[in-house]
Amino acid sequence: MNLKPNIEVLIVEDDLRIAEIQKRFIEQIPGFQTVGIAASYLEAKTYIDLLQPDLLLLDVYFPDMNGIDLLKETKQQRKQMDVIMITATKEIHKVQEAISIGVFDYIIKPVVFERFKQSLLRYQEYYTKLAELKNENLHVTQQQVDKLLRKEIEGTKSDKPYLPKGIDPLTLEKVLEVLSKVADGLTAEIVAKEIGVSRTTARRYLEHLMSEEKIDADLAYGTVGRPERVYLVKGAIKQNNHI
Repeated sequence: MNLKPNIEVLIVEDDLRIAEIQKRFIEQIPGFQTVGIAASYLEAKTYIDLLQPDLLLLDVYFPDMNGIDLLKETKQQRKQMDVIMITATKEIHKVQEAISIGVFDYIIKPVVFERFKQSLLRYQEYYTKLAELKNENLHVTQQQVDKLLRKEIEGTKSDKPYLPKGIDPLTLEKVLEVLSKVADGLTAEIVAKEIGVSRTTARRYLEHLMSEEKIDADLAYGTVGRPERVYLVKGAIKQNNHI
C-alpha cells in the first residue's frame, strides 16, 4: 500500500448545500482531497467503482436508497474503503448497526468543524500507520495492532479528567495543595482565605473534590457555636476533635 499525496474522499450526500460545507471543511484539513460528490445511489455506486476513494462520508437517508444498505454492499464487495457516517439519524439501532458493520466513525448533524476535523485526523493517523505496516511486514505484533486501533491522535490525547463548568484545574490544584498541608482539615472559609477566593467558590471546589472521592469531610466542634464542616485529603487522620 503506497501512500498517496492526499487521502481521497467521496462525499455521499443528497443535500448539496451540506455536501459543499463538508467539501469546504475537507479543504481546511491538510492531507485530504475531495474527489467527488454523489447525491444518489447510482452516482455513489458509479463514483465508488471509478474513483475508488479511500474514505466515504456517507449519510443514511436518501430518496432512492439507505446509506446503511450501501455500506453493507461495499463491505460485501470487499471494497478497500473506509466509511464515516455523517447523518441526522439518532436512532440507537441505526448507530449500533453502522458500528457493527464497521464504520470508522459516526457523526451526528449538524456537524461542528472541530468534531469533523478530529475524526479526519484520527483516520489520517490510522491510514498512515496501516500503509506503513503493509509496506514493512506481512505479519504484525500485538503492539502494532494496539497502536493501529488506538482512538486518540498525537496532540489530542489527554489524560486530564473532565472538569465541569466553573471548575478551573489550577484553582483545583491549589485547593488540594492547601488541604494536603494540614492533617486536621480546613473549613471552606479558611480554604477561601488561603487561595484568595470567596467562601462560596471554595465550597464549590471542595464539593467537587468530595464527589471525585479525593477528599473527606468531618465535623469539628469548637468551644462555642455549632460544629463546622472541615475538609481533609482522603486517608488523612484527623488529630484533634474537640467536643
